[in-house]
Amino acid sequence: MRRRDPRRVLERRRRARARVRIVPVPRSGRDPDGSIGSKQVAEVTLPRDEFERLWSPENLERLARTYWRFLSRISLGLLRVLYTPNSREVVLVTRPFVLLRFRAPEYEIDADCGIVTWPIDRGLLVARSGRGRGYLRLSVRRLPSADGSEEITAMVTSEVVNFYPTIAARVGRWLYDQTQLRLHVIVTHAFLRSLANLELEPSVVGALSPSALPRSPAASRGRGEP
Repeated sequence: MRRRDPRRVLERRRRARARVRIVPVPRSGRDPDGSIGSKQVAEVTLPRDEFERLWSPENLERLARTYWRFLSRISLGLLRVLYTPNSREVVLVTRPFVLLRFRAPEYEIDADCGIVTWPIDRGLLVARSGRGRGYLRLSVRRLPSADGSEEITAMVTSEVVNFYPTIAARVGRWLYDQTQLRLHVIVTHAFLRSLANLELEPSVVGALSPSALPRSPAASRGRGEP
């Protein structure tokens, strides 16, 4: 494995506006019906004023958009996310090579937690028996902090639930673990670490922007573009 350039590591740390710690979680599980789950978790610690600036429905939507943009960048553009009014498609270069098709995102927002869920529809990576049954979820939860603390820690979780991979159904779980799952964990951990810079992509539509919300975001649900 190629060694990392210490100068680049130091430069990333210098530019970072937050600290990210990957939290160990149990290995992905498998239910008797063949569905598989996977979870990756990170604690992101940042100055209180920076957290208060970012803690909004609009930035939850931007975080979701950042997730898809990161996937495209890290694959050097081979993976693209295509949007329709009712779906999000992860394609290999272009259609018809749709690896994963999700229904439009669903949002849940309250004072201390924001969640965006993409229900899994179908795709080349989804076994026929698993169509329309699982979901991908990205959540941010504010952890309790002492009064007057200068820093806030948020737990960011990426979770795949009730997923039926084609490769596991046709070839076997071991091959899925060593290929698709391993790559998913590596990419997700890289995305979580990238949050240290607190750089969020702008949303395409801005469905959760202040001007688009009809009422207080203290407890809202909605659909957006990421």
